[in-house]
Amino acid sequence: MSPQAGLLQIDWDAFDPWAVTPVRHRLMQHPLLQMDALMELGARLDTRGCVRTHSNDATAGTPFNNAPRMHPNRAGTVATLAGIAEAKAWMSLLNVQTDPLYRTLVDEVLDGIAPGIARRDPGMCYRGGWIFVTSPRTVTPYHFDKEHNFILQVHGRKTLYVWDPHDTVAASEQARDLFHATHSRDRLQWDESLRARARVFHLEPGDGAYMPSTSPHMVENGDGPSVTISCTYYTDATRRDALLHRAHERLRVWGMEPPPVGHSRWLDAGLLAGFRAAALLRRCRARIAGAPLPQPDREPYALARSS
Repeated sequence: MSPQAGLLQIDWDAFDPWAVTPVRHRLMQHPLLQMDALMELGARLDTRGCVRTHSNDATAGTPFNNAPRMHPNRAGTVATLAGIAEAKAWMSLLNVQTDPLYRTLVDEVLDGIAPGIARRDPGMCYRGGWIFVTSPRTVTPYHFDKEHNFILQVHGRKTLYVWDPHDTVAASEQARDLFHATHSRDRLQWDESLRARARVFHLEPGDGAYMPSTSPHMVENGDGPSVTISCTYYTDATRRDALLHRAHERLRVWGMEPPPVGHSRWLDAGLLAGFRAAALLRRCRARIAGAPLPQPDREPYALARSS
């Protein structure tokens, strides 16, 4: 399959990079997304610690960061994948773009939409891939992520709940500030009443959704096993948004209560200028000392760490 074959189908006339959007795709028969290939990938990633898993005891309200510790899946990676229908487990193969074979898959998906994205949301970088292989009736706990995300259902069925990235009832401004500053999701709290505010997608093979950065989401798997892939990336806008939230969290530490990101053009401009200047000064000092600071959010591909 080539990028020109149109693996993703997006209504570009309606596409808004900060709005949850349904999509369609043609990945169901892709050879790298069949179980034999995923078992081989799982074995490779397991040696690098790039597998995240928990049992089906996790619920929507389980703290996402702590789910593997609170509800461990004690079976090995390959054994879980081989018996996923009976494993009672949720498994994510993390940062598959670090695997040379699967980097080609991530690029197949994203190269095909990159020109359309660039017209509306330039600066695509930090590409990543995450493959979810889950047992019947398992749950992905309520959480959000930093990247823009195309989540694509390959095998099985699941229900995806997504909340608008600007919904401050689903995720407060303070929760987003802390998350961008420290990667902590501790201020994000699940409540059953949130279901009424969600955009709900009943995903079958070929279905998908686009979720902007920090769109809270939760997933309930159907009555059979499931395979889903997420292809993610940063843009100029996500980097700007993340920097402003980090800056606002710093102001909170200093005892100030800033208005929400985007509500004060002058404050945002001042914070961006100040924090970018400080970062440039740190890089210059490090370069003089012979140790240039990396800029991980500008790398072409995501660095290998859990999310």
